[in-house]
Amino acid sequence: MSNHPRTASVIVPAYREAPNIEALTRRLFAAAHSSNWTFELIIVDDNSRDGTDDIVARLAPQFDVRLIVRLSERGLSSAVLAGFAQARFERLAVMDADLQHPPEIIPSVVEKLDDPGCDFVIATRYGGSGGVASEWPVFRRLASKLATLSARGLAPLSDPMSGCFALTKSTLAKARKLDPLGYKIALELYVKCGCRRPCEVPFQFAARTAGASKASFAEGMRFFRHLGRLYRFRLLQSGF
Repeated sequence: MSNHPRTASVIVPAYREAPNIEALTRRLFAAAHSSNWTFELIIVDDNSRDGTDDIVARLAPQFDVRLIVRLSERGLSSAVLAGFAQARFERLAVMDADLQHPPEIIPSVVEKLDDPGCDFVIATRYGGSGGVASEWPVFRRLASKLATLSARGLAPLSDPMSGCFALTKSTLAKARKLDPLGYKIALELYVKCGCRRPCEVPFQFAARTAGASKASFAEGMRFFRHLGRLYRFRLLQSGF
């Protein structure tokens, strides 16, 4: 993709993340400018009614940012797919709205897609120089490690649970029967797009400073149901 313009669509699913939206936008476009990238930012909001629409309207004259407000659907995974459907550019990146993924890593993440040996890029907390903030609760660390180990048979990634990743529209077009459950859409895409050549970008997972985490026991149970679906899909594709 080295002959293509340095452009990417960045999708950010959001629910009640208004306190983070302006900082995320300004940091993302500052990073794009300093690395000679052109980004569009698509925020997909599940009808938060928390002022996100007013913030985006104020930022839109200065930045290429737009808001999709969903009135009937809910959930991070389907929000990401809704953002993909509206994206203008070939390179697609996803990050969370809570600023735990530093926007400054997005240029490095999408640039990896120019490597012909890479068909999926994941930002990792657990590979290379990656890490997590010391404030991150112990039970969240343990749950993340358990989920990572459980998914090891599906994807050779050090952090398959990461919510920050990138792929191209061409790769997305290869997806078969997308039906994500819960909030771990990266693993669904990696498996069902038939990806085989992953790349990783280490990063430091920051502590949340505004808003509230959406993680819960129910979401954890949805993840393991989703994992079961993906293992069945992989077995069926293998002919078993």
